[in-house]
Order: sequence, then C-alpha cells, then structure tokens
Amino acid sequence: MVRRNDQRRTALVDAAIEVLAKEGARGLTFRAVDNEAAVPIGTASNYFRNRDELLTQAGARVYERLRPDEETIARQQTAGRDRETYVTLMRELVGRVASFRTGYLALLELRLEATRRPELREILTTRVRADVDANVSYHEASGLPGDAMAVKLLILTLNWLIVEQLTLPDVFSEAEREELVTAAVERIVGAR
Repeated sequence: MVRRNDQRRTALVDAAIEVLAKEGARGLTFRAVDNEAAVPIGTASNYFRNRDELLTQAGARVYERLRPDEETIARQQTAGRDRETYVTLMRELVGRVASFRTGYLALLELRLEATRRPELREILTTRVRADVDANVSYHEASGLPGDAMAVKLLILTLNWLIVEQLTLPDVFSEAEREELVTAAVERIVGAR
C-alpha cells in the first residue's frame, strides 16, 4: 500500500485545477496532473481511484480556496450595515473570486462536465446549494439591506460579471465593472 501524504494530495488537486483551467475537462488526465504538479508519472493514480474522484475533489478544493480568510470575515462582520457597505463587500467578493482565475475557470469546466456526469452534478448541486443557503443565512444575520431574493439575484448577476471578466476581460473596463457592481446592488437591493 502506498503511503498517502495530505500535502501531496492537496498539491495534486491544485494541479488538477490548473489543468482544468488550461486544458478543460478533456485534458484532465492523471499524466497531465502529474506533469503540472512536477511529480513522477503515476503519482496521481496512487492518490485517486479514478478521474471522477479527481474531478470532485478539484471542485471541493476550488470552494475551499475561494473562502475568505478569517481576517476578511471579521472585518466584514464589523462593517456598516448600509448599501454603500454592501457595494464594497460585493466589489471585494468579485475581486477575490476573479483573482483566483484558474479556480473559477476550473469550476466552469466542472459545471460543464457535470452535465454529463450525474455523480459530479449531484456533488456540485449540493455544494452550490449549500453555498447559496450559507450566503442567504449570513446576509439575513448581518443586518445588511435586502432579502434572500436579493442575495440570490446578486449571486447570479455577479457570477456572470466574473465570467465576463475572466473569459473576455476587455468587454468591460475595470471602472465599468465597479459601476456594474454598484448598480446591481442598488437596483436589486433597493433603497433602505
């Protein structure tokens, strides 16, 4: 039995994210992951039973890496409760997600792959639903303006803005993206 190393497993999953972003789901092979992680050929196959397991762990890892750090969460919890604060929080969110370009692109690849793989679809559906519910719960507890529907609409709106920024970055300038985030919060959340 091969001894498993958690750090190496994490490095392999991170390499899988990079491969997904660069090559798409079809390019995700154990050999490609081994090459990206700069480990001996055959290493990934010692850590993952099959490609499906690697895909699902890559999806989970993207969400883990997108989670804000404790300092950011603490700062957000002590911030104001007005629309301007909300705009700032949403700009930070878009910036944080867009700064992990390969992770978000890998997640898009995983979503496309989930249309063909029921097990992956189930895992991603569960994960995304839990993420939406957590965002709604956090929002409701925060005292920020808007309701659960506003949170869901902002998730959908800002996700597509992030897709534009990562795939066709010249469609909107940075200033336009900031204006769009502000307008989305103001129009969806409404006046308080």
